[in-house]
Amino acid sequence: MIRTAESVTQSHPDKVCDQISDAILDACLKDDPTSRVAVETMGGHGIISITGELTTKTYVNMRAIAQQVYKDCGYGENIGVNVNVVEQSPEIAAGVNQDGAGDQGIMVGYATAETPEMLPLEVMLSRHLARAMGPRDGKSQVTVQDGKVLSFITSVCAPDAASEAALEKAVNDHIVPILAPGVDLKKAWLRNPNGKWDIGGFAADTGLTGRKLAVDNYGPSIPLGGGCFSGKDATKVDRSAAYMARRIAVDYLKKKGAKEVYVHVAYAIGVADPLMAVVTVDGVQENISGYDLRPKAIIDFLDLRKPQFRVTSQYGHFGNGFTWDR
Repeated sequence: MIRTAESVTQSHPDKVCDQISDAILDACLKDDPTSRVAVETMGGHGIISITGELTTKTYVNMRAIAQQVYKDCGYGENIGVNVNVVEQSPEIAAGVNQDGAGDQGIMVGYATAETPEMLPLEVMLSRHLARAMGPRDGKSQVTVQDGKVLSFITSVCAPDAASEAALEKAVNDHIVPILAPGVDLKKAWLRNPNGKWDIGGFAADTGLTGRKLAVDNYGPSIPLGGGCFSGKDATKVDRSAAYMARRIAVDYLKKKGAKEVYVHVAYAIGVADPLMAVVTVDGVQENISGYDLRPKAIIDFLDLRKPQFRVTSQYGHFGNGFTWDR
């Protein structure tokens, strides 16, 4: 089979927004682990806008957090920040206070024996390339067939000697050893195929929290379940149950010696127990057993009330050694 996946750098506009949302979440959890957070960020053309719902006992300076994340991503210019955040709806809070799910949804977990990270090969290769671009706006894309690379793209804004050297190393380390037979590296590697790229980030494009769902999950070959992760505390099963589904997939992959595992769980808002909880191991489906899948139990099991989330929003929420990956 031929499969393709893309990744983006931590300085891509969408990823800047993801990191701002998760940095705000981390700041809330640092002093109040019971914070309820649902924060969305949009950025573009000199302005960052933050909106959503927040219930917390602590104070966080969202403007300062947004500006710091922006600088951390390699952008030196000043940027304005608008904040429009209110308390969580009392109707949503009522269900969560009874340990129910913060929303309805279907979450998908996945694990494969194809790579040490238990993720698809094309996903891991595209990530390696994106990481090598450093704090610059950029994207990568890799196409593979039967474990071999057919072609790949690297587009990076304002490349310099350092970024080019890092990319060369990443290509030599991860791509060259598995190039498909007969494929010429120079033809397979499309480097900034649109030509010169000097204007990037919010100067060229807008960014939005949750717009890189396939990048955040398992790539386009694996089904997506619920909504985005970033900016949401763990009472939102979009995040916590997706993390738990990954953990279960990893567990089943290891204990069954399987090649591929899918996990599907579904929830109703305000209800603690899932409506569906099944695992498919090498094509054979069975009910999940041995796990407490109520939101509060997931939060406790995976230790999801501590600040740890900004890093998850940079290069994928799975396959990076997080608690739910092992």
